[in-house]
Amino acid sequence: MTVRFLPRILAVLVFAVSALAACGTMAGERSVTVFAAASLKTALDEVAARFTAEHDANVSLSYAGSSALARQIQFGAPADIFISANTQWMDILERDDLLLPGSRRVILGNRLVLIGPRGSGVMLTLSPETDLLKALDGGRLAMALVDAVPAGIYGQAALRSLGLWDSVADRVAQTDNVRAALRLVASGQTALGIVYASDAMADPHVETVALFATQTHPDIQYPAALTIEASGPTPTAFLTFLTSPEAQAIFTRHGFLPGPAS
Repeated sequence: MTVRFLPRILAVLVFAVSALAACGTMAGERSVTVFAAASLKTALDEVAARFTAEHDANVSLSYAGSSALARQIQFGAPADIFISANTQWMDILERDDLLLPGSRRVILGNRLVLIGPRGSGVMLTLSPETDLLKALDGGRLAMALVDAVPAGIYGQAALRSLGLWDSVADRVAQTDNVRAALRLVASGQTALGIVYASDAMADPHVETVALFATQTHPDIQYPAALTIEASGPTPTAFLTFLTSPEAQAIFTRHGFLPGPAS
């Protein structure tokens, strides 16, 4: 290789590196990382696909129990948006100054239900007189972690409100998130489970055997917010899209209730 060709080659290399960097920057500007409560998976997957198609953007979704996701954000996990299944964990991140001020909003609601494997034949009306232990028939009651995960917290509150918790407390099989509780019932590993109405609709292997009255537990709300790590227009656009009529129609079809921000 002669020396006279070096400047031209170097110029080409510089241009190529610059182009790759620009492409990376553009891709970054069109991407958003979302940490979302596990109960949102089926519906949010569809909402994200619709957003991706309409905005030519990349939506990365990470699902787990709200408590686990909030702790990951506290430890520096790179999330642009956090969607919790209750206000408590959002309050904690807001207290720690990890949310973008003014971005928080309630996007959805839900109902709490008791489920069994499809074809179980169990039908109950939940009241202080209900013999839930008898309904378990020696089996277990699947619930998300009652001290940390929103679905478990709501479920325990509902059972305590009805005076049923003490009779079944030692029959509870606790899971890391509500979708794991759903899978235990769907696979027949537990006799019954407490999940959200949207979860019951998401799996054809389960059926709703009872609906908890809303006054038995705190109001089920899904707050969403930008984290302080969010940058570029795409996270803001996706957060706004979550409350759009188009997205809300998808969530409603999957069993969620509209949020006041929609």
